[in-house]
Amino acid sequence: MIADLDDASSTPRPHYDVCIVGSGPAGTTLACELADSGLAIAVLESGLLAPTPHADRLRRVESDGIRIKNYSRERVLGGASTTWAGLSSPLDEIDFSNRPYLRFSGWPIARAEFTRFYTTAAERYRFPTLAAFTSNGFGTLRNRGDLQPKWRALDEKIFLACSEPQNFGVEQRQLYGSERVDLWLDATVLRLECEPNTRRVRQAIVRTHGGRELAIRARVFILATGGIENARLLLNSRDLCAAGLGNDRDQVGRYLMNHPKNYHGILHLDRPVTDAPYYFGCLHQGFAGYAGLRLPEAVQRERALLNSYVRLEPLFPWSDNLGVEALVLIAKKSAFLRGRVKGRQEKEVVSLRDYSETGDDNDLQNERKLPSDWMRLGFEVARNAPSVASYLYSRLVRRAKPNVTRVRLRNFIEMEPLPENRVTLSDEVDAYGQRIPLVRHRPSELDRRSLVALHAALVDEFKNAGVGRLETSLEKADPWPIDQDASHHMGSTRMGTDPANSVVDSNSRVHGVDNVFAAGASVFPTSGCANPTFTIVALSIRLAEHLRTRVLAREPAR
Repeated sequence: MIADLDDASSTPRPHYDVCIVGSGPAGTTLACELADSGLAIAVLESGLLAPTPHADRLRRVESDGIRIKNYSRERVLGGASTTWAGLSSPLDEIDFSNRPYLRFSGWPIARAEFTRFYTTAAERYRFPTLAAFTSNGFGTLRNRGDLQPKWRALDEKIFLACSEPQNFGVEQRQLYGSERVDLWLDATVLRLECEPNTRRVRQAIVRTHGGRELAIRARVFILATGGIENARLLLNSRDLCAAGLGNDRDQVGRYLMNHPKNYHGILHLDRPVTDAPYYFGCLHQGFAGYAGLRLPEAVQRERALLNSYVRLEPLFPWSDNLGVEALVLIAKKSAFLRGRVKGRQEKEVVSLRDYSETGDDNDLQNERKLPSDWMRLGFEVARNAPSVASYLYSRLVRRAKPNVTRVRLRNFIEMEPLPENRVTLSDEVDAYGQRIPLVRHRPSELDRRSLVALHAALVDEFKNAGVGRLETSLEKADPWPIDQDASHHMGSTRMGTDPANSVVDSNSRVHGVDNVFAAGASVFPTSGCANPTFTIVALSIRLAEHLRTRVLAREPAR
């Protein structure tokens, strides 16, 4: 059932087995995985089926350091999956391991355990299979094109996205046709309240746009509101602990991580390159992808470095042209044009002709669009007609392959989990009188040193492999240029075995609370360099299995 909680005629059940707060990838996956268990499930979504000005205002956040982007915190059915570009990759072995030089490292879960959960995520939720990220998958394209270097001190990491990115709110909406699953819209959770003299949460206090306030009761509560809001909700729930639920040791909100990103570095090629689909990006067999470059894990361990990577983006005559970016966005939103490109890519490799075609989308593509904004995009296409025509010729004419002589580096940093990078509560309040999040995080010396070391290795590797000359001044850059929000908010309710430096245990249960679990990237102990959604869904499948078999195995509530 899908219902608006602000409708007075809509009445929740007196008691649910599971209450899931949030309908993004984590919340939706959990509801899907639990739906066939005979459990009564409530999913609480702060927004509606489509964005609204009121829900947008509830996204407000105060930033100190890296500025948090609003569209990374959507309040709408499907959450951030309504804006993401679909890019994914599994975490690496080193990401799960204890690293002596990284104080708060290591997951309480082995990387090998994740294999079956990644496999299930691919089967059920349209992620690439694990094989697609190997030399026998997308890696078979390495031998195509003009760029086939032999690296001595670099590893390659493959990133893939569905040609039509998953929107969990749309694709899994049939879930709410089940009589056991209720989706409540316009249901903003203000706080969790505990049963007196126990370590159990009894109810979630919910407010609607129209001012209605009521309690949703359940046996188990799961927070799936994102890497910032999970911490905020715990901090705002203070009847068991004055500092916030699960915050007896002042750990809630700490160890916040991101993947700071930005451009820095220009590669001047020794010879012009007309095609390099593996490195520059391409569409193939239903996915868009590219290979990034990172330091081998053995080198990272030997030199005490983090797992950062760079992406190679060819500079075309039209690169960064607003008219071309506007045209790409319009094409992405057009079912007819998407179908034409998709029909081609099923049969051949379609090399990308602009970074905005897939992968790491820019603000233009992600920010909310009003009708007037779409008109402005059309104007930009017309105003930049020469560049747009040049792009279209290269895109549509098979023999048109522009010579690329320069490539820029797009950098992505693994941040170390530091307690001072954190989410706290601001003195400002939202429309419901709740204190908004104050997010403080910035790259550390180790974060910066790791990327500088990667650039130094790239200088030597590009030269020795006969690729070209890398122009970089990253080591002396001041201010530090890699400072943009990647919308990957991780670690604020980190997973661990010791409550002194973690918030949830290895099964995602909040320390000191019997029936509250956290889902999503907020539980990541470390971040690696991979986009987190593939791992978020895998973790959610694992949590659902634990809840189904261990926590909720007895007779469901009636």
